[in-house]
Amino acid sequence: MTRRQTEDKVRHTTTRRGFVQDGVALAAMLGLGVPAPTTTGTIAPAAPVDYYDKLGVPKIINAAGTYTYLTASIMPAQVQAAIDLASRHNVRLRDLQAAAGEYLATQLKCEAALVSSGAAAALTLGVAACMTRGNPDGARDVPARAAVFPHEVIIQTAHRFVHEHALEMCGATLVEVTTLDDYQRACSDRTALAFYFNAAEGGQISRADWVRVAHAHNIPTFIDAAADVPPISNLWNLTGMGFDLVAFSGGKGMRGPQNAGLLLGRKDLIAGAVANNNPNDRSVGRGMKVAKEQIVGMVAAVDWLLQQTDDGIEAEARHRCERIAAALHGIPTLTTEIVVPPVANHVPHLMIRYDQTRVGIAPIDVASALAKGNPAIELNPGTGHASGAAGLRSDEHTIVIGPWMMQPGDDIIVGRRLREVLAKAVQA
Repeated sequence: MTRRQTEDKVRHTTTRRGFVQDGVALAAMLGLGVPAPTTTGTIAPAAPVDYYDKLGVPKIINAAGTYTYLTASIMPAQVQAAIDLASRHNVRLRDLQAAAGEYLATQLKCEAALVSSGAAAALTLGVAACMTRGNPDGARDVPARAAVFPHEVIIQTAHRFVHEHALEMCGATLVEVTTLDDYQRACSDRTALAFYFNAAEGGQISRADWVRVAHAHNIPTFIDAAADVPPISNLWNLTGMGFDLVAFSGGKGMRGPQNAGLLLGRKDLIAGAVANNNPNDRSVGRGMKVAKEQIVGMVAAVDWLLQQTDDGIEAEARHRCERIAAALHGIPTLTTEIVVPPVANHVPHLMIRYDQTRVGIAPIDVASALAKGNPAIELNPGTGHASGAAGLRSDEHTIVIGPWMMQPGDDIIVGRRLREVLAKAVQA
């Protein structure tokens, strides 16, 4: 072989086209089936498949909100594009986690940050970090030998909540307090942290006092603000208030991946959370895997959110409420009210009430009728229930619409379907 022939062969095999052609040729030699190459020598991309249709899973109109059971939010186009691009390359996971954490900490004005596999995982990792504080090898003993660490979590009785199992997964014990004196007495060398539920509707101890007392005893403070964006400023106000750790959901108002969240706060505690997280073996977070796509998606979601305004987010949701309310004009006795919950899910919601002796269908049956329709529409879970969602004050006589995850035009469909169901039930 001449020198020129050798150079041509090297050039051929090191180009993208030559690499693909040689790979196809090798596969053919081995008897493996391969996609047919295009005229350019590259493998033709497959047409996208709608797997919801293929699997027979009905799509819904989300008139409820960012609820996990309804697959939370729809990601903006720039977040989806960032995830797609990230999926095409391998990186070192620890490098990505570290770089993402540094970038997010700068953007969100805190010492350190970690992308977790959701807000519940952020709670667990935060507890593990506080329990193993000052013990770099402690992750291997959580939760099996939790008693060797400070493992008590102080919580106000009024702050007990449905997701507190995420706090207990590390082997922690919850210690309830009611008054400020109770809180002072509960602080001991067994205390790992003092936990505050930001959206709690009760409790005698303020955020400022919660932080003050804990820090006087050298105890870290941790606040759950999973659904508390907007306002956007909560992403830095709570750490600025003195909370050592803050947990947020990525798939709610931040509009990131549903299986991602943020843990923000003190540098040493975030380092402890990293030690207890994947991909480390023998760690409570080993199964709380967050993929490269979700890490990048969470960073992109923060970038997207910081380009928005609270006023813009509220205005869009309010306009949807108004269009739905307008579609119901003329239904006997029907009244509408737009309500903004004070903390969690802090966006306009539409409350619909009517006299059921004139419109003979209960709100819970309206919700059922819309959920079974085509298209299927899911109303807020506060519909027809006395407990309702935090801050909405719904009851068995109320239809609740959470409009902020609707797609363009969904509000028109929801208004029309609501009118059809209610008008049909009007008593002569």
